[in-house]
Formats: sequence, structure tokens, C-alpha cells
Amino acid sequence: MKEITLLGATGSIGTSSLQVLRLHQDEFHLHAAAACSSVDKMLAIAREFKPHRLAMFDKDSAKKLRQQCLDENLDCEVLEGEEGVIEIAGDGEAAQVIDAIVGAAGLKPVLAAVKTGCEIGLANKEALVMSGRLFFDEVKKYNAKVLPIDSEHSAIFQCLPGGLQRTLGFCDLEKYGVKNILLTGSGGPFRTTPLDELENVTAAQALAHPVWSMGPKITIDSSTMMNKGLEFIEASYLFNAPGETIKILIHPQSFIHSMVAFKDGAIMAQLGQPDMRTPIARALGYPERLESGVNLLDFVQAGQFSFVAPDFNRYPCLKLAIAASKMGQGATTTINAANEVAVEAFLKAQIGYMDISRVCAEVLEKTKHDNIYNLEEIFQADSVARECARKVIGNF
Repeated sequence: MKEITLLGATGSIGTSSLQVLRLHQDEFHLHAAAACSSVDKMLAIAREFKPHRLAMFDKDSAKKLRQQCLDENLDCEVLEGEEGVIEIAGDGEAAQVIDAIVGAAGLKPVLAAVKTGCEIGLANKEALVMSGRLFFDEVKKYNAKVLPIDSEHSAIFQCLPGGLQRTLGFCDLEKYGVKNILLTGSGGPFRTTPLDELENVTAAQALAHPVWSMGPKITIDSSTMMNKGLEFIEASYLFNAPGETIKILIHPQSFIHSMVAFKDGAIMAQLGQPDMRTPIARALGYPERLESGVNLLDFVQAGQFSFVAPDFNRYPCLKLAIAASKMGQGATTTINAANEVAVEAFLKAQIGYMDISRVCAEVLEKTKHDNIYNLEEIFQADSVARECARKVIGNF
């Protein structure tokens, strides 16, 4: 029985992970789970999966959950706050820790998990955007294993030779004949919207993604293609890929999740339904394949596949993220923090849709981008960027 810890258990990826675990109860046991504040959902997880430990970032929610577990005689320890989440991530009891926490909050817990030498099912792209080199140095130091869960990075992983799959963070792409990594993206809900109408986009419109079902922050990032920019940065660290190696393609149908091009002209693509259960099952079962509950892609029903290059006038966030990746860790940490603050402000109707990119650009321009490495430097840069973003928003 393989023990699993699930961080971000009540979000979209956490929910999909539980669906896969439900299909394989004879192979996996949920040792622990963490969430922010969804008491009812965590209580349901405690009832069904019987984890040993739960943790909630929100301390009041943790207290409520603890009392409800006691009332129902559920034998489950409930921890609280960031410290509690870090504790269950790094307790060493899980063979695999899935980091599905959204945003910068997922960094400290996943680094705690790395130190146990376990498998890391990585769905939190911000961890690498903020600390890529440090993260993989820690992975190497503690002999941990990284298995990507982001659909695009899982696709690339599946297209790579085994030798590269086993050396994530330190891949020698040239040795294995890799010429390009081709990151695909749907283009979001505003792929064909006239540019002059983007200023008037509402949060409700931006949250209506045409293909994927995701949480609000990731859905907004998908519409601006900031998510693709963050994935560009993540891919550069995961696969030790120079920026010029990574190409981005808009593929509206979202059946090809990404591709790898080799120097002999061959291109390997991973295809399937746009369903996160497939990459989750790949990470949980690796190197074996598991049933995920996802139907096979019907090529006749799928119809034609199309591709276009991204228009940076439509997706300025994508351009900014790619530029930040060339500037180093300080810049990528900064743009990630600025984007989190800007998206939150947009969802609260404090700024307009196109203001998200304006906030990110202004913060990137106004802050220093040192070649940061350790956690203290990373969180200092993150804090400075967030404060700058709030000031910029206040002047809008």
C-alpha cells in the first residue's frame, strides 16, 4: 500500500487526484491532506479516505474541522496554519507528496517534502517559478524524485527518453537529441475577441474557460496566458532547457498537451482528453500506467487540430513572463507575485482585465531583480513585489 499526502486537496487538481485514488484503493492510502479553509470538503475526505493527518492553512477552519472530527469519532489528527501544512508535507510517512496548492503558498511545504526523499507529484508551477535552482539542488541533495503533474509538463515528460525522465532538473537535452520543447495552450476564452474589446472583459467572462475546468486563479491565468508564461519558466527548470529551446503554440482543441522535437526531424506528441486525471495517474503509477477514469480520445469525433503562434498584443502577460525568465530568478519571483496580487484584484473588480498585465509590467520595471537563491531572498523578493503591486493598483 503506497501512502500519499495530498496538498491542496479541495481544489480542482486535488479533487481529480482523489478521483484517481478512489479507483485504486487497494494500491494507495491517503496518509494526509491539506487545504486552505474548506471544512466541509475536508470532513468528507476524512470520512471517506480515513487519513491519519489533516492540515488547514486557516486556523479557525482547522479548529472547526478538529471539533467535527472529534464529534464523529474520526481518528484523524488536525493541524493548523502554514506550520501544520509544512509538518504533514515533511513528516516522511508518504511515499509520494502531491503539491496541488495554488501559488506561492505551495513552496515551503513542497521543499519540506523534498527533504524526506520522497516522490514529488508537482502540480504547483509557482514552486519552480520562485525557486527553480534551489528546488532541484534540494531534490538532488535528498535523492527525491520529481514527477510533473501539470498537463503540459507531464506530456513533455512522457515524450522524453527514459534517461531524461530520470534526471529532471539536470537534463542533458543535447545528449539525447532534443531540439525543441513545444508547449501548447488553448489560447483561453478570448482567443478571437477583438483586441479593443479586451478592456471590457469581466471576471465572469474570464472564468468561463472553453476547455479546462480549473480554480479561479488558474483560469484567469489561462485567459491571459500568464499560465503559459509560468509554464515556460517551469519547463526551463524541469528540463534544464535554455529559453530559445522552448516554443509556444496555441492549439485551441487542447488534445495535444505538448510535444518534443528531436534533431532527426521526429516530433513526439502526447495526446488525450483535456482531463487532469491522466497526468495525475501517470505520476501516481510511474513507471507503470494506471486506470484514470478518462475515456480514450476519439480521433474521428475530435476532428481537425489547428495551431497558431501566440499574439503578444493579445497576451502581454505571456510576453512579460518570457522576458522575466531571461532576467533570472529574482524577476520570475517578482512577476509571479505581482500576477497573484493583480489577479486577486481583478476578481474583486478593483482593476480591469488588461490592467493585470499593466500591474505586472510596472512592478517588473520598478523592482530590482537580483540573482536570488535561498529562501530568505526568495520570500523577500516576493514580499517586495506584492507590496509594489498593491501600490500600483492603488494608483489606478
